[in-house]
Amino acid sequence: MNDPVVVTIDHGDGILEIKMQDRVNKNTFSIELVLGLIDAFESLKNDTRYKVVVLTGYDNYFASGGTKEGLILLSEGKTKFSDNDFYSLALNCPIPVVSAMQGHGIGGGFVLGLFADFPILSKESVYTTNFMKYGFTPGMGTTFILPKKIGISLSEEMMFLAKTYRGEELKNRGVPFAVLPRAEVMDYAMDIAKTIAEKPRVSLVALKDHLVASLREALPKAIDQELAMHEVTFRQPEIKERIHAFFGN
Repeated sequence: MNDPVVVTIDHGDGILEIKMQDRVNKNTFSIELVLGLIDAFESLKNDTRYKVVVLTGYDNYFASGGTKEGLILLSEGKTKFSDNDFYSLALNCPIPVVSAMQGHGIGGGFVLGLFADFPILSKESVYTTNFMKYGFTPGMGTTFILPKKIGISLSEEMMFLAKTYRGEELKNRGVPFAVLPRAEVMDYAMDIAKTIAEKPRVSLVALKDHLVASLREALPKAIDQELAMHEVTFRQPEIKERIHAFFGN
């Protein structure tokens, strides 16, 4: 039997690890990964045992963004990225989330980690918001959360140029969170989680609700705006050609 693509690990003392490990698809957003994430976070809503979540990937992969099949469906107008709201799971989680991005974060995969309260990057890994590489505008709340987390200037560069950046370069560009050697990311994340878990859960929930209230309130409008842009940009005939070209036929 194959291992589940999303596993939860109880570390005790109120710490839950959610690990993405879709090795077949290298943590792209397969339906199994998406539904596994939704199920894992849904189970937390009323489970008062936990005070903090550590979200991570496996080996060199954190999360790798859309699958070829998924992007083709988007380009054909058969689906929308908002059909499964998994991108903001960390934001809407009642307790703090640490995203231990020990591996590559590609497109929506990078954005998934940025919705956490405490993103942590790896110096060696690649991070990119490469939507425009395929010719369509960013989705999944990228245009909203990226400037909030790393600033408008670097965000515009990342979105317009669709370049890849090593974590080390992003550290030198001043991203406001920890960037560590890959081998140290998970230990650092667990240290943060342990410190958070020393506090009462009720207080953690109350503080997070207060701190992210404006983000939760404003995100739906940004999603509507991104969907409107997709209605225009995905309709270009070259988009499907670009997807096939970049993924290979």
